[in-house]
Amino acid sequence: MKKVRVLVLRTAGTNCDYETQFAFELCGAHVERVHVNVLIEKKEKIFEYDILAFPCGFSYGDDIASGKILSNEVKNKLGDRIKKFALDGRPVIRICNGFQVFVKMGLLPDLDIFEQVSTLYRNDSNKFECCWVYLKNEERNNCIWTKKLLNIISSPVAHSECKFVPINRKLLDILNKNNQVVFKYSSKSGNKPKYPLNPNGSIEEVATLSNVKGNVFVIMPHPERYIFALQHPGRIGFNSKYGFRKIIFQNAVYFVK
Repeated sequence: MKKVRVLVLRTAGTNCDYETQFAFELCGAHVERVHVNVLIEKKEKIFEYDILAFPCGFSYGDDIASGKILSNEVKNKLGDRIKKFALDGRPVIRICNGFQVFVKMGLLPDLDIFEQVSTLYRNDSNKFECCWVYLKNEERNNCIWTKKLLNIISSPVAHSECKFVPINRKLLDILNKNNQVVFKYSSKSGNKPKYPLNPNGSIEEVATLSNVKGNVFVIMPHPERYIFALQHPGRIGFNSKYGFRKIIFQNAVYFVK
């Protein structure tokens, strides 16, 4: 059987690209880390892959705002290809800084409109947050990345500008109606969380989004940092070895297969 091919896009300031590569390889995929300049030079190369991943980091130092420079670069030079890739139904994941890039590109929540209608604003705490949080799985969503996950799982976060802010209430209503909110920050019991369990003050505790079809997934917490149970402070996983977040990468690979 042909191996699933994954493109991990990187640039100046990217981090956890090796961890993202490792997570997909652990699930049986063939992974290539490709610099954005290479993809800009050979735009059609993107269609050689089955899955596209934007890892986390501080792209271009987040000098203007988190993900803003990379989002402009990618939208202007690769936007039509990435949009086609996503509309074809191929899995796309954007983690942390990647979430910021995709929202500011305007590819979520609506691929067809391709217009920025939300942003990721500075944390309410006005500082970098690095901790473990609980995420509640919004059960009705169509996201292909989150199948077979428990209702509430824990996950690490590490960010400074990750407060999800929509343009208006109407957008939130649309996201909820279309079941595009995949995970919300939560308490262990599933109740509305207080700081630091909602580490950034995100509106309606939104932590992840997907498109309506469910193949495009943006996530603020870090699945690539919880692949093994030993990475959790309580040594918690879905068996004696692997962490719950491995399932996210596994789901995408299985979907392509």
